[in-house]
Amino acid sequence: MRIDEIIRSATEPSFSFEFFPPKTDEAEAKLHEALRTLRELSPTFVSVTYGAGGSTRDRTIKVVKALREEHDLEAMAHFTCVGATVPELREVLDQMRDAGIDNVLALRGDPPPGTGAFTPVEGGLGSSTELTTLIAEHYDFCVAGATYPEVHPDSADLEADVEAARAKVAAGARFLITQLFFDNRDYFELVARLRDAGIDVPVIPGILPITSIGQVRGFVGQTATIPDAYLHELELRAEDPDALADLGVSFAALQCSELLAGGAPGIHFYTMNRSPATRAILSTLRLHRPWEQADAPPVGEAVAG
Repeated sequence: MRIDEIIRSATEPSFSFEFFPPKTDEAEAKLHEALRTLRELSPTFVSVTYGAGGSTRDRTIKVVKALREEHDLEAMAHFTCVGATVPELREVLDQMRDAGIDNVLALRGDPPPGTGAFTPVEGGLGSSTELTTLIAEHYDFCVAGATYPEVHPDSADLEADVEAARAKVAAGARFLITQLFFDNRDYFELVARLRDAGIDVPVIPGILPITSIGQVRGFVGQTATIPDAYLHELELRAEDPDALADLGVSFAALQCSELLAGGAPGIHFYTMNRSPATRAILSTLRLHRPWEQADAPPVGEAVAG
């Protein structure tokens, strides 16, 4: 089923989980264990990432099929245009269609490490907007797009990001998911700017519960700004993994609660293929139901088209 239709008809916020394709059989077994646990939370949908240059293409499609057929979960496949010509992109999209996939998150993708700025291959595409256009014109997928509460590394400023989002929606994106962030003011400012630009599709915030000091000092710190006070408390717990994970779960739960009370249409959890943190946060949210405190209901936002 198309995710835009699910969101449009929902009476409560959307809650979704993001996974990455496992690289080994052992990791795949752990993923399915996490899925069995998280399935009990009845997510609106789950998504599966796509490795750099399509390096996990086959596993992405395999996992999405398993989510649908073995776990009865609505799934969305991430898809990038890195390192592929248009015919090659069409070949993968054909495989997704034939596998029964209904939903695709269209991303430009990052260049392989050490290769510098993104450069499309000859006969390829140069942006997620071009990829969205290709998909929307030739396939009956629900297409989603990404947007950025903090300025994208390749953007001049937030206004350029807003224009990029507008172009994606005009090309056929039916809803947007944000990059992870830790200051809710960034999300609310982004949404206000999108609305002022006439972009009325749902904008789902992407949230990552920090559960290890490695995340703080690794990709998270490079991807999003961690507020100084939060970073200080995390560093104080660097030698106490359980205490650090407890803080990360508590912070994310409060962050999600404020977002939903402020009218966010749902939460997209970056799970890192693990279930405990996401399960604790979502269970707390459903008990607390902060969206019932919102001035305007988070559900029923317009879906373009």
